[in-house]
Amino acid sequence: MEKINDEPQIDDDPVEKRDNDDEEDDDEDDQFDYGDGFLVDSSDDGEDEEEEQRPCTEKKSGNRRKKDQDFSLHEDDYLLLEDNNANFERKKYKRWKKSTEEEININDDDDDDDDDLSHFIVDEDSHGVRKINKFKQGTDSNALRYANDLFGDPEELLKLRRKDLAYNEKIERKIEDEFGPMVLSEKYMTERDDEIRKLDVPERMQISEETFGVAPVDESSIEEESHWIYARLVQEQGLCCLVNKDDIVRFLELYHVQKLEIPFIAMYRKEQCLSLLDSSDHDDGDKKLETKWHKVLWMIQDLDRKWLLLRKRKTALFGYYTKRFEEETCRSDLNKSLFESVIKSLEASETEREVDDVDSKFNLHFPLREIDEEGQYKRPNRKSQYNICSKFGIREFANKFGYSAEQLGLALSLEKVLVEDLEDAKETPEEMALNYVCAMFEDPQAVLKGARHVAAVEISCEVLIKKYLRGIYMENAVVSTSPTPDGNVVIDSFHRFSAVKWLREKPLRKFEGVQWLLIQKAEEEKLLQVTFKLPENHMNRIISECNEHYLSVGVSKYAQIWNEQRKLILEDAVHGFLLPSMEKEARSLLTSRAKTRLLSEYGQVLWNKVSSGPYQRNDKEAVPRVLACCWGPGTPETTFVMLDSSGELLDVLYAGSLALRLPDVNDQQRKKKEQDRLSKFITEHQPDVVALGAVNMSCLRLKDKIYEVIFEIVEELGFDVINGFRDILVVYADESLPRLYENSRISSEQLPQQPGIVKRAVALGRYLQNPLAMISTLCGPCKDILSWKLHSLQDFLDPDEKYEMVEQVMVDITNQVGIDINLAASHEWLFSPLQFVSGFGPRKASSLQKSLVRAGSIFVRKELINHGIGKKVFVNAAGFLRIRRSGSACNSSQFIDLLDDTRIHPESYGPAQELAKDVYAHDGIVRGGEDDAIEMAIEHVRDQPASLRRIVLDEYLRSKNQDNKKETYRLIMRELICGFQDWRSPFKAIDADEEFYMFSGETKETIGEGRIVQATVQKVTSGKAICALDCRLPGILSKEDYSDNGRDIVDLSNKLCEGDMVTCKIISIQKNRYRVLLVCKESEMRKNINFEDVDEYYHEEEQNNAMVEKEKAPKEKKQFKSRMIVHPRFQNITAEQAAEYLSDKNIGESIVRPSSRGLNHLTLMIKIFDNVYANKEIIEGDKESKDIVSLQRIGKTLKIGNETFEDLDEVMDRYADPLVTHLMTMINYRKFRTGTKSEIDDLLRVEKGENPKMVVYGFDVSHEHPGSFILSYIRSANPHHEYIGLYPKGFKFRKRMFGDLDKLAAYFKRHIDDPVHYYQ
Repeated sequence: MEKINDEPQIDDDPVEKRDNDDEEDDDEDDQFDYGDGFLVDSSDDGEDEEEEQRPCTEKKSGNRRKKDQDFSLHEDDYLLLEDNNANFERKKYKRWKKSTEEEININDDDDDDDDDLSHFIVDEDSHGVRKINKFKQGTDSNALRYANDLFGDPEELLKLRRKDLAYNEKIERKIEDEFGPMVLSEKYMTERDDEIRKLDVPERMQISEETFGVAPVDESSIEEESHWIYARLVQEQGLCCLVNKDDIVRFLELYHVQKLEIPFIAMYRKEQCLSLLDSSDHDDGDKKLETKWHKVLWMIQDLDRKWLLLRKRKTALFGYYTKRFEEETCRSDLNKSLFESVIKSLEASETEREVDDVDSKFNLHFPLREIDEEGQYKRPNRKSQYNICSKFGIREFANKFGYSAEQLGLALSLEKVLVEDLEDAKETPEEMALNYVCAMFEDPQAVLKGARHVAAVEISCEVLIKKYLRGIYMENAVVSTSPTPDGNVVIDSFHRFSAVKWLREKPLRKFEGVQWLLIQKAEEEKLLQVTFKLPENHMNRIISECNEHYLSVGVSKYAQIWNEQRKLILEDAVHGFLLPSMEKEARSLLTSRAKTRLLSEYGQVLWNKVSSGPYQRNDKEAVPRVLACCWGPGTPETTFVMLDSSGELLDVLYAGSLALRLPDVNDQQRKKKEQDRLSKFITEHQPDVVALGAVNMSCLRLKDKIYEVIFEIVEELGFDVINGFRDILVVYADESLPRLYENSRISSEQLPQQPGIVKRAVALGRYLQNPLAMISTLCGPCKDILSWKLHSLQDFLDPDEKYEMVEQVMVDITNQVGIDINLAASHEWLFSPLQFVSGFGPRKASSLQKSLVRAGSIFVRKELINHGIGKKVFVNAAGFLRIRRSGSACNSSQFIDLLDDTRIHPESYGPAQELAKDVYAHDGIVRGGEDDAIEMAIEHVRDQPASLRRIVLDEYLRSKNQDNKKETYRLIMRELICGFQDWRSPFKAIDADEEFYMFSGETKETIGEGRIVQATVQKVTSGKAICALDCRLPGILSKEDYSDNGRDIVDLSNKLCEGDMVTCKIISIQKNRYRVLLVCKESEMRKNINFEDVDEYYHEEEQNNAMVEKEKAPKEKKQFKSRMIVHPRFQNITAEQAAEYLSDKNIGESIVRPSSRGLNHLTLMIKIFDNVYANKEIIEGDKESKDIVSLQRIGKTLKIGNETFEDLDEVMDRYADPLVTHLMTMINYRKFRTGTKSEIDDLLRVEKGENPKMVVYGFDVSHEHPGSFILSYIRSANPHHEYIGLYPKGFKFRKRMFGDLDKLAAYFKRHIDDPVHYYQ
């Protein structure tokens, strides 16, 4: 048992010590006047002398000073490093303090203090900077003489000062030299971090403005943005009837103008945006409120950012387009009206896609030219066909076809009706094309083709046409999926892609959830083919409307000929450009929607966890003392840790034998001793609850043992302890988060020198005490929280996307729960949620944390201003920071305002006090002094809540002319009755389903009824067999379920033996008994699983019937029977299908398939080379032959040649993998050649001709005998050939086995004259 001291020895804080020294110096300095504006650190006279001598000494010993510079930092840097627990050796230097004009605050009225927030002096980094009086003319000579005696000659001091300033500048740069950028960034020690800390704007807003830009705050801009956001909410979320547009305007004003964050708005500005909040946030009941995830507000913030990016991009493009057009006005072919059209489209665009359309159109018509003399433009690396046609004048001919792309777009969008009919040409297109024949376009047909291409491209880039087609496509396009040959084999009923294997014409608008992400992933893995299609009726509509507006209505011969060309243009534009472009957009849209939905589901799971309250014993508010236990297999041992109510580690106990089954007598004695130690441990520390990590089935026994120990304590000590121990519960807890903490960097900082299992156990207990703080701990710079498995598909999300959602959830819940500042100041781990408080972020939170730790505790909310918080940040954060007697403030007698221990914001203290006094007076209680009366009134309301509830709020507000503050007064009334009541849902123990999945290590996706599994027989009786699945979950196989003739089986032990592997199906999961029921009947094994939640567009049967008809001939030739074998390398396919499967795989890939020789054989097929496959026969032994099912199972022994194996895993490990290793050795050998035997012979003849005196040779693959190689060589004139066998042990050549090719080649060279032994 490892004991942790309750009060460990703590070294003096160097920062706090320095502050105390500064205070003493200030007291000593107060008796002097400062005549020259210099401030000098002087603890004693000796240091003064040393301080004056140091610069002079540096002149004489430059080397020593250089050495000091290499290992010294600025004093403030040392403080920052100490606060961040950085390891370093500090060297003390006394030096002149900077005393510039900016540091000297001239203020003759120092005593005129004001409580107004704007008059607080905030500068955390300015340690020891004082307000001093500037030296005035006319000071008496005595003061000057005294200053000279004290400081020396002023001119000499000025020289030393200049040198010292230069020295300090070098020292300040040393921190960047000693620590890398990663360390500085993680510790928030960069210059950018300092700027964020100092600026009085909420930190998250600063980060957002860096990325998305600063929002305009004028009335017209806010009105325009609110209109855009409202349209998006209605279009994308369907919130038309729920959201008030005026509330969006007010939200944007609060957010951008007043710099108020979402938690503050949701808590203290409800009246201004009621429609954006959950209706239950402002009910009239007295029931306990619940935490609310303000999704609409976060949606508006996300849309606000999108709007800023869109506006930023449009502004940049407008400037770029204007500049380009002005610089190229010398071009004769520039069309001003076209440019104005582009600008008009840019101004009207409301989405990123529409901006993309405008940009595409501009770049098409105004491309970058070649580099001019000044190098302003760069020639494109590759010229498009459109640019080539334009260069040779074909674009001019394209304009002869009739209406322009812009005119067609106006007509299709119904913005302008084309009233002028086309004027039909008086010559054919070919005749007109003759005028444009050139070297690049040599005949009229080439000219026509180029002109059609130009017209089609311009149509496909027209903004209005794309908008028209986009509306039809996104509303009506359908998606179909079908498996590839590989996918048809791989995707079974339980595969993650099974639900999307066969989709037929599912409309884009019907895709919900994350289904598209699965389709996209399957397509990337080449398991699915995905097709997009626009139904025929909609295609006909598009073509018809385009023809109506683009073709000539003339009936002449020439009109018809030109119309044929126009039809070709439209077909090329629609099918060649527009539809592929729309498909690309559709894919992007589906991905965006699916990710948004997945992010929402991911966030909801996290919200459910963080919005769950801590464990509470008998509804007590006190935080419980937790005994946390993590099971260990022996190394490490099962570990118990004791945590006090603040989550601090008190004691550790190791009990490795407690949960083991130990038949040996000595082991039983050791187990008994551990039980006694645990009994003493529990008796000494008296925990309120025991948290046991649920990881496997051994935890069931461990839980029973803990309860057994607790019952023994009660029986032994009797009635005196019954009340304390009889209610102790052992609750299971999830170890997934504690394991992340165990391996995180923050755990090493918080619990140094502790082994991993102790860190895990501490996290387990702390999660029970304060889940919000424990989760926040992993939200540091390393973002370990992203590794927490919250959703089965979360890997589809980018880390930045996930953390943005994590931050959103954590900010919302943290501000609704609040933070006890004084308690956190005494216990570091409780500070972790501070970064999510409104107005804060990791930088401002760490700065406040350091300041509060140095101060120890605070007693008034307004004191926070003195700890580096600006006014705007204070306004955002104040209501969420709880000030009460906790931590080091418990023993203080200093007054604490009761309102500081409520969610009431300081801005509402006046109304709250007035309300309390009115209730107090209404009850007829005599008042004392004014201040005492307020305090007594608040205490009275808290003690007598019924008095407050009797007030009719509407009438009271009318009497105070505060009708528009109803929500604020509701909050005041609730908080006066009970400040910071926990709104989170009560702690809920893990249910039976969660326990089952934790103990088994499986998930709903990996184990379920109907899944085929392999099980190992552990015990057999006459009526049933007890098996173990791969996850160690026990399974029961009865003799009736063993085969279809199970009733005829008298004794199951005659069929199965211990150690047998059986392939079976799960028919039932008994979660309460932690076991599954299995079946091996052939009739059950062949049944398909019918899932309840099937997509209405899923049509597997029809698709399968089509495939059966298509592949009917190959299936008729199939000469094997399917096998009941579950293994990653096994597939029920023919030799032809196996060859097709391996065709695009790497050399050396292998597959096991049924053999055409019968049910006692298997075939191992290995890809030797392209189109060369070796088949190795596997003979099965020790098989039951009672029925077809037993014959379809794999044999107990497997034999290849003379080698015997127990299972397919051993075949792969001992046979296939070594054989492939030697195969790759041969292919990568320097003498290996590729080609047929005759081609290799020709290569050797050429080599022989170059080196006639040498024997040339080479190796190549044998196509006639797959699995062997040919050694070809020429001694004199004719080539000779010998075979080399490929085996797991190496290469067999002339009846000898070689493990190394160099040795084989050496043997061949030495014995080239021996008689040849051909490989048989």
